[in-house]
Amino acid sequence: MKRDAEGFLCNLADWNSEVAGIIATEEGITLTDAHHEVIHALRDFYAKFGLSPAMRPFTKYLKEKLGKEKATSIYLLQLFPGSPAKIAAKIAGLPKPDNCL
Repeated sequence: MKRDAEGFLCNLADWNSEVAGIIATEEGITLTDAHHEVIHALRDFYAKFGLSPAMRPFTKYLKEKLGKEKATSIYLLQLFPGSPAKIAAKIAGLPKPDNCL
């Protein structure tokens, strides 16, 4: 499981639920069903569009897939504190979103 300097997987095919758990633990997150729901929606987004979304397209997609209450910045910050799009992408084994610091 080779990763870049920021901890993102270098090879997307290396991802699985065990890897997600390892990365989440490093980020101080204990994965729950709510986390997995968002992570799988994010992986679906990547499969459909070929990129890791920034926060705005991420929440728009989640609203369509998971409903309005699970697509708010507040909800996502509770699950993935700091930078939800960036941290969720890292845990999901996806590349860093382009406009995330």
